Amino acid sequence: MPSSSVSLMLMFATTLLVVSSAAGNFYRDIDITWGDGRGKILNNGQLLTLSLDKASGSGFQSKNQYLFGKIDMQLKLVPGNSAGTVTAYYLSSQGPTHDEIDFEFLGNLSGNPYILHTNVFSQGKGNREQQFYLWFDPTADFHTYSILWNPQRIIFSVDGTPIRDFKNSESIGVPFPKNQPMRIYSSLWNADDWATRGGLVKTDWTHAPFTASYQNFNADDACVVWSSGASSCASSSSQSSSSNNNVWLSQELDSTNQDRMNWVQKNYMIYNYCTDTNRFPQGLPPECTTTNLS
Repeated sequence: MPSSSVSLMLMFATTLLVVSSAAGNFYRDIDITWGDGRGKILNNGQLLTLSLDKASGSGFQSKNQYLFGKIDMQLKLVPGNSAGTVTAYYLSSQGPTHDEIDFEFLGNLSGNPYILHTNVFSQGKGNREQQFYLWFDPTADFHTYSILWNPQRIIFSVDGTPIRDFKNSESIGVPFPKNQPMRIYSSLWNADDWATRGGLVKTDWTHAPFTASYQNFNADDACVVWSSGASSCASSSSQSSSSNNNVWLSQELDSTNQDRMNWVQKNYMIYNYCTDTNRFPQGLPPECTTTNLS
């Protein structure tokens, strides 16, 4: 069987799986921070919804801040005509030299695919965008969007399938997010000046309110940093690296997952800053080497 067919089978088999997780509770884990009631926690803390209308969007943040972790969240995106809207789900620190790890979902006209926009900021500098179409309808059901962030790399995954691996390139002078604790944020907002076809398609407010839904938040495999600066992982740092509790801290893609990511990038990636020579006429960023293109 051709390797591409094997990868295809792996891809869609994985899509059917939901990442297992301990049931999070949004009352315990999340603060709705803005939106004047447009963000709601429902079903005894098992469901969260954000809504957008012409007056305002809405958003939330995690109660905890983290320095490295594996973060899972299941999202069901705005259905129908979502043009002009952006659902952002990301990790971020604060300040002018902030670090940030982004999933952003750019809305569409009915029948057109969502664009999944990813980016990594370190020391206040971003401009590391990769964009993808998804291989399913993200509005029809919940799907799991995961960020694995450890000192060596940041892996973006969808339903357990890796789509991007941003490696630590400090050895060639590229800052990497590793010193600033980050909270989880999400927001649903109007960005019709750029979100859909570069701003050509505006938000149709006759379809408002627009609503995105969240469930099964899981940050069990993450290092919580408290206000004192102490980390929940400090006590485990002296344990054996083979401890199951610490596997994610050194996790990387095995050959199977590398093949799956390559398949996604070949078939569903629609923009990669590391190949945009028009944008970088003086030369591509240093991390855009043959060993770091993913």
